[in-house]
Parts: sequence; structure tokens; C-alpha cells
Amino acid sequence: MNYEYPIDETWSTEEIIDVVNFFSLVEKAHETKVSRQEILVLYNRFKQIVPSKSEEKTLFSQFEAASGYSSYKTVKKAKESKDNIIKM
Repeated sequence: MNYEYPIDETWSTEEIIDVVNFFSLVEKAHETKVSRQEILVLYNRFKQIVPSKSEEKTLFSQFEAASGYSSYKTVKKAKESKDNIIKM
């Protein structure tokens, strides 16, 4: 990993950790496989921290530009899938 996760410096340490955990799981979903439920739980926590849809899109775009991994597609697949394991 030669990139940084997008974060807002106004977030608390706990919020930063939770957002980084979410993006890390998205990364893992693209590289190996992850629990569908875990993605949904971490995304729900992400939405508590980032309730604004426009801010979410901005952070997702920044992460995809840096990493090449789509958070949007990962969350969409987790929401729509019936499988317990997600692999991008």
C-alpha cells in the first residue's frame, strides 16, 4: 500500500480508526475475500461518521483515485448479494 486513506482531521481518533477500518476492508475485498456482514457493519459505522452523501462520494472518489478500489461497488455488491462472502 503506497497511498493514504482519505480522512477528515476534524474526526475523533475513534472515528478515524473506524473509517480506516472500512477502507481497509474494501481493499481486502478486492485482494482476497471478506464477510458480507462485516462490510455492511463497517459501512453503517462509516455512514454515522459521514452522513452526507456528497462527502461520502468525495471520500470514495479520493480512495478510488489513490488505490484503484471502488468502495461504492464493494458496498453495492454487499447490499445486493445473498452470499456470506464477498470477493471483488
